[in-house]
Amino acid sequence: MRKDRDLKVGIIGAGPAGLTAAYELAKAGIAVEVFEAGPRVGGLAQTIELWNQKVDLGPHRFFTSDSRINKVWFEVAGRDYRMVNRLTRIYYNSKFFHYPLKPVDALRKLGVGQSVGCLISYLREKLSPTPESDTFESWVVRRFGVRLYSIFFKTYSEKLWGIPCTELDADFAAQRIKKLSLGEAVKNALKGGKGNTHKTLIDQFAYPTGGSGMIYERMADYVNRHGGRVHLKTPVHAVGGEDEENRRTLLLEDGTRRTFDHIISTMPLTLLVSRLPGVPADIRRRVESLTYRNTILIYLKVEGENLFPDNWLYIHSKELQTGRITNFSNWVPEIINGEKASILVMEYWCYDTDPVWTQPDAELIDMAKRELRQTGLIADAPVSEGHVRRLARSYPVYSKGYKDLLKPVQDYLSGLPGLSVIGRYGSFKYNNQDHSILMGILAAENIVSDRNHDLWEINTDYDNYQESSSIETLHPQPA
Repeated sequence: MRKDRDLKVGIIGAGPAGLTAAYELAKAGIAVEVFEAGPRVGGLAQTIELWNQKVDLGPHRFFTSDSRINKVWFEVAGRDYRMVNRLTRIYYNSKFFHYPLKPVDALRKLGVGQSVGCLISYLREKLSPTPESDTFESWVVRRFGVRLYSIFFKTYSEKLWGIPCTELDADFAAQRIKKLSLGEAVKNALKGGKGNTHKTLIDQFAYPTGGSGMIYERMADYVNRHGGRVHLKTPVHAVGGEDEENRRTLLLEDGTRRTFDHIISTMPLTLLVSRLPGVPADIRRRVESLTYRNTILIYLKVEGENLFPDNWLYIHSKELQTGRITNFSNWVPEIINGEKASILVMEYWCYDTDPVWTQPDAELIDMAKRELRQTGLIADAPVSEGHVRRLARSYPVYSKGYKDLLKPVQDYLSGLPGLSVIGRYGSFKYNNQDHSILMGILAAENIVSDRNHDLWEINTDYDNYQESSSIETLHPQPA
């Protein structure tokens, strides 16, 4: 493939994966165009303005031990970021439990009887482990015991995915919880977090002073200033086949056709494959069995300051439908813009067929207000306004056996020349920002340098891609 200005690359989607690829290609002198369906860049990590403040689409912290990801992120951020002390807790049984675990805190709030029961349950697993069944439930029970699983994993996970944990694939636990166990959590708590390297337990993260979306806004600006184009409100309908010159066509929703030497897609995998020409019936059938979970974000403007100290809270109580609450006042002061009110966002998850997905905004806001009051987080502070955002296909559902469906689809797409598939939506992977950024970096390297990175392996066997580093060694902390 030619590596000059005549090479043209089209990218579907201006989220972290797509824009990182565009940014890296633009730096290499490749002509690149990005097509984004929405009015803003950043995808799930975008920042919006609301009530004279800046807020994200939920909590989006940045942390990675991969030097390549750090290099790109801090290259774009410059000195416009702060290190934020992470505080996240679990709300369960009308009490707030520190996460990561603090044994004294957990013992006091669970009570001696419950705590002893958790310990016995954990020790029983060490002596006689639950048989492996490739489910989330068996994976977690084997590591934590059935009692802790029931308290701190089951309810939240079933809220998020909308299926029983016995139907959720163990791959979700392996990717998101990785090597964490009760023993490691206790050891981390007793050490005060010193020397901790587990991602779930990281107690500090980097955050841009302009919100998480600032990184991707700057990437888009760079692309636009260096010969590329980022098109907003320009949805792509489908990717076409190859022409006689081995180029691929993008068909836009308005009927326009654009031809490129290579296309990088971050559009939902199910949509991409369902609209590709010549896809075998078996591949189409498999894709039809893959599902995504939707998110409803309900922002509430609370007339009060210092409501609670957490960056975000995990809501494990069965009586509440919300699964996570974020307090944007506890991130960086720059996004607050001097306002006294606090903006909280309540997260709810559902499928297209669930009634809540089409429920009127006013009813959703009333529900969120009631549930927020029920937690006791804001005492008597008035809630003056509400705002609803719906995010379709925000979580690929790791139902049991999903990998058996997905692998042939991956193999088929890998065999199509001139097409790369990356990102949370595009690769059907529950990515964090760092995973998607790395996908973008490696997708660009495959084009620029004729590399052969297996993009499907990111966030599957991520440790093989990691290079040890720290924020301090790559960029001095800002004042």
